[in-house]
Amino acid sequence: MLRLERSSVCTIKVEAKYPSSSLCAWFLRLLFTMRLLHSQTLQLQEFFGDAIPQYAILSHTWGTEEVTCQDISGLGAEEMAGYAKIRKCCDQAARDGIHFVWIDTCCIDKRSSAELSEAINSMYSWYKNSKICYAYLSDLPPDCSMDLSPSRPPEPWLQKMTFGASRWFTRGWTLQELIAPATVVFYAQDWTQIGSKEELSLSLSRI
Repeated sequence: MLRLERSSVCTIKVEAKYPSSSLCAWFLRLLFTMRLLHSQTLQLQEFFGDAIPQYAILSHTWGTEEVTCQDISGLGAEEMAGYAKIRKCCDQAARDGIHFVWIDTCCIDKRSSAELSEAINSMYSWYKNSKICYAYLSDLPPDCSMDLSPSRPPEPWLQKMTFGASRWFTRGWTLQELIAPATVVFYAQDWTQIGSKEELSLSLSRI
């Protein structure tokens, strides 16, 4: 049996009744391991504890044919509808000088219920610790980026029909993905940059 106790200083005490420590090592590795996608090679790599590098993180809504952890290394991944989103996200990270990306569709092995559960519990901290969060609004027209320019504040009716009407704002989990990261940059469906959450704070407050 394995028992975890979290103390007031957030330390973890592990007690195992098995003579081997392999189970404990596996569990601790699960707790502190992060799987990241290289922004240029699109190869998955695992990092442990303090060795986790700077990374960009994607906030998005799921669509059809999302690329999973198993798909990303396969020959048919590029033919899937969700691949373009991953490619564009990685391209943007590379332009920003960031070598690794975390995307929930392909960086979590959803075949493992333990890994999926731990990922859900770690989600807020993963977003908080990211170098930058790309909020991809797949249903937002690219010309909306001009309408929401900080130098040209949108009319209330225009803002409500475009930026605020995106499906991204109707998903509960995106609230923590907006709040947790220090830097969030919004992108339209063609990956045109709309602006950061600081630049769009007025528009966001109206939604």
